[in-house]
Amino acid sequence: MSTMLLIHGAFCRGWVWDETALALRAAGHRVEALDLPSSGPTAVSLGDLHSDVEAVMAVLNSIDDGVVLVGHSGGGMVLTELGDHPRVSHNVYVAALWPQKGQSVGDLLGGQFPDWMTAREDGAVQVAGEADVVHEALCHDVDRTRFVADIYPRYVLTSLSSLGAPSTAPDPLHPSSYIICEQDRALPPEAQEAMANAADHVHRLPSSHSALLSMPQRLADAIAAAG
Repeated sequence: MSTMLLIHGAFCRGWVWDETALALRAAGHRVEALDLPSSGPTAVSLGDLHSDVEAVMAVLNSIDDGVVLVGHSGGGMVLTELGDHPRVSHNVYVAALWPQKGQSVGDLLGGQFPDWMTAREDGAVQVAGEADVVHEALCHDVDRTRFVADIYPRYVLTSLSSLGAPSTAPDPLHPSSYIICEQDRALPPEAQEAMANAADHVHRLPSSHSALLSMPQRLADAIAAAG
């Protein structure tokens, strides 16, 4: 049985996968989620894309069997970097960035930050200070009261350097699936459809960008079917 290794995107930590991981484990899957060095509470300690890849590789090297890598949003950058890793049996992109060689997160965002992201002077980027702006962009289908009380306060900083790092995009040695979030207001579904053209399998969910928060059971089912 493969292990499902869950990779979060910018501004999050492994907690964002909690409900999805619970649903996957309940269905009998082995699941791990980790915290990437590029996101965290203090700017001085933040890593970049390279350190994210190293952190995931350390986990991969500790697992004896095949691994299904599942990446959400900016976590797709890490999946792409590990496209030729021998321990990986399948990549699953969830409303995730899938760069071509030389492309960075900044390139895929059109060269400018959207209004729900704010650059800081200390080399970090944070979500906007207005909770409603972030709610509308990332998870409009999550109850607003829950979002403001339980989700918004848990967002952390992401390093600016990680958003500017170009992908090496090695030739993949294993199949990939893409889960398109059809009501996404952060990463337009049209952009997801374009990136999904490179996938071996495509699945769709009627969710916001954050299906892992708004419909974790349905996302878990889609991940299980994809991987």
